[in-house]
Amino acid sequence: MSADAPAPTGEQWHLTAGADELVVVEVGGGLRTWTRDGVHVLAGYVEDATCTSGRGQQLIPWPNRIRDGRYSHAGVQRQLPLTEVEHGNASHGLVRWAPWRLVERTDTSLTVGHRLFPQPGWDWHLETTTTYAVSPDGLTVTTRVTNVGGRAAPFGYGAHPYVAIGDVPVGDVEVRVPGDTWVEVDDRLIPVGTHPVEGTAYDFRQRRRLGTQRLDTAYTDLAAPEGRWTVTVATAGRPVVDVWGDADAFPWAQVFSGKAEADQSGEHGVAVEPMTCPPDAFNSGDSLLVLETGATWTGTWGISVR
Repeated sequence: MSADAPAPTGEQWHLTAGADELVVVEVGGGLRTWTRDGVHVLAGYVEDATCTSGRGQQLIPWPNRIRDGRYSHAGVQRQLPLTEVEHGNASHGLVRWAPWRLVERTDTSLTVGHRLFPQPGWDWHLETTTTYAVSPDGLTVTTRVTNVGGRAAPFGYGAHPYVAIGDVPVGDVEVRVPGDTWVEVDDRLIPVGTHPVEGTAYDFRQRRRLGTQRLDTAYTDLAAPEGRWTVTVATAGRPVVDVWGDADAFPWAQVFSGKAEADQSGEHGVAVEPMTCPPDAFNSGDSLLVLETGATWTGTWGISVR
């Protein structure tokens, strides 16, 4: 990349605070890297690369997928562009390739913002700010989304961090997911049913090796002591990483191990995605939120290292 050329993800907003260094990017307002004591907590990407596989991106106004990009709201059928062409879906919202702005910088936090305008398949105005804050306890991410338009809007949110696993084979990674229920999907990754995890290969309520189990799986009925659920990723020779979410805001969590496999390009990691709703919620209505005019949704999730 030429010294004068912009990075593929635009402006790079750096924050150094004690043992923590992180970079938030203009394109998508996502978290490109986070290190603690020089160790990569997240599987990110380098400055001269385009973001791949949703690494660190924000998923607004829906996480995951909408079948055929088609849904109805308030009696009107809408058609979104298909951004997951191989499966014929609209994937991961509308803001992850849009420019964001730096709203505020403190000694320990960066806040970025974006206004989502009407466009094909989407008829509403949403104003979003996301704050990335570090402390000795880890990283805390707080997002606020306000409907600044004149009509009630369907809404969902997700985040897409990848926990770094280094060169450890994915089968040796240990995972704990405190979900009692998992979502079965079809070959287009659209839900076809939910099932108890009890007695299935999807039961990770006790920490165990992934082994041959590949996860691209949404979980709900998450155990949440003191109002927070925690998904743990443990890799030999690396710190144990806990991804947590406020259960009231995030009744769902997706775990994705597909980018941890040896033949995948980029830094290897296991994605743990806090979500307000499961895939295709714009059609199923499952956990779908509706933001009334002037209403604000707030959600907080984070990552700790031990």
